[in-house]
Amino acid sequence: MAEEITEDVTLIDKEDIQGVKSALTRYRVMAWVVGVLLVVLILIGMPLKYIWGDGRVVMWTGIPHGWLYMVLLITAYDLGRRVKWSLKWFVLIMLAGTVPFLSFVAEHFATKNVRRSIAASEAVAA
Repeated sequence: MAEEITEDVTLIDKEDIQGVKSALTRYRVMAWVVGVLLVVLILIGMPLKYIWGDGRVVMWTGIPHGWLYMVLLITAYDLGRRVKWSLKWFVLIMLAGTVPFLSFVAEHFATKNVRRSIAASEAVAA
């Protein structure tokens, strides 16, 4: 499967690289969708509900955010399993969807980590 070469870069088998790239794309899409919904919920929906008494934005963003957060957890698990993330990475990435703007930061660092692993794997395979 994958060999550890440093603390945060893992070699990926040549035949698994395409699957990792697909898993990364799924994770990135979900991180952005969940992040945008959470920002809208917190910055627009909550003030509308608690200051002006209009809870429609909370209902239309809060419920989808909750369900899509579960999909984000699944995509993060799938990606992390493929690139052999540590438990610390898993916990940080999975909790990032609960703090406004943090899912964007986590997505950036996760993407950087996975792309570094893919590049190292392709360099070894070449």
